[in-house]
Amino acid sequence: QVQLVESGGGLVQAGGSLRLSCAASGRTFESYAMGWFRQAPGKEREFVGCITWNGGYTHYPDSVKGRFTISRDNAKNTMYLQMNSVKPEDTAVYYCAQSKHTTIATMDFDYDYWGQGTQVTVSS
Repeated sequence: QVQLVESGGGLVQAGGSLRLSCAASGRTFESYAMGWFRQAPGKEREFVGCITWNGGYTHYPDSVKGRFTISRDNAKNTMYLQMNSVKPEDTAVYYCAQSKHTTIATMDFDYDYWGQGTQVTVSS
């Protein structure tokens, strides 16, 4: 059974930074791409970014490109989301997910395991 546990969420002022972590267990972590998604109240789940199995490539939507950075440490079975220059519109529950694939995957149906989410609130 795969378990993904996010941590690092909280309250941050606009313009500040936050780093989320996603600790994985139960399946060979280094064999799969990983992704981050978020969901704000009343909105659909949104793709935030993903990273290939070996960390060689990342992909972000325009909404976070240049501000957010995904990395992974396969030795620690952990993925990270570094959030810089955050904005109030970044407020959401952030979820990490493990892909069915090794390469870039941007759609939620490409992912078969999900964490429970961590709340990020950006104050203006």
